[in-house]
Amino acid sequence: MDHSLPDPDSHSLLLGHIARHIDLTAEEQADLIATLHSRKIKKKQYLTQEGDIAKGPVFVTKGILRSYSLDKNGFEHVIQFAPPGWWIGDMGSFVKQQPGILYCDALEDSEVLWLWKSDLEQLYHRIPKLERFFRILAENAIAGYQARLVSILSLPAVERYAAFCRQYPTLIDCLPQKQVASYIGVTPEFLSKMLHS
Repeated sequence: MDHSLPDPDSHSLLLGHIARHIDLTAEEQADLIATLHSRKIKKKQYLTQEGDIAKGPVFVTKGILRSYSLDKNGFEHVIQFAPPGWWIGDMGSFVKQQPGILYCDALEDSEVLWLWKSDLEQLYHRIPKLERFFRILAENAIAGYQARLVSILSLPAVERYAAFCRQYPTLIDCLPQKQVASYIGVTPEFLSKMLHS
């Protein structure tokens, strides 16, 4: 596990992401950056596993992470992919500070920034508009998960694949079909046949 200093571009990516929703002063940006933790995660290494308690929100600055669950037969069910500029984590574990139900690992060598829950609470007091930022993120995540649930329950596989392509346009050519199949809820063989028909 590498906790070396992040590339300055990592901070720029995060600050640019935040600036799409709220304006931070230079002092507020410096305060936020001073509070961040960084980590490098090697391909196939876990960020968290089922049973871990989520420490805080995780922002991907390099590579690709995914979160997934395992069923009783050992089959993976991908919940989310997170390329650079995306947030990932077990929200239920983070909010309730109880053991999580998701695994999160790196599909390639990756780098992340994150905030401890306690640090985030202090930042909310020092920079109240950050609470608005994370509320916007949470609202967007809830809307996205709701749309995904409706898709899984009611759309045919070809339309679920099209929705995946719209949500993750940069990942279409770099993810193995096995990962995409798990995300849209079909077998890799079914996806391959569907894409070639």
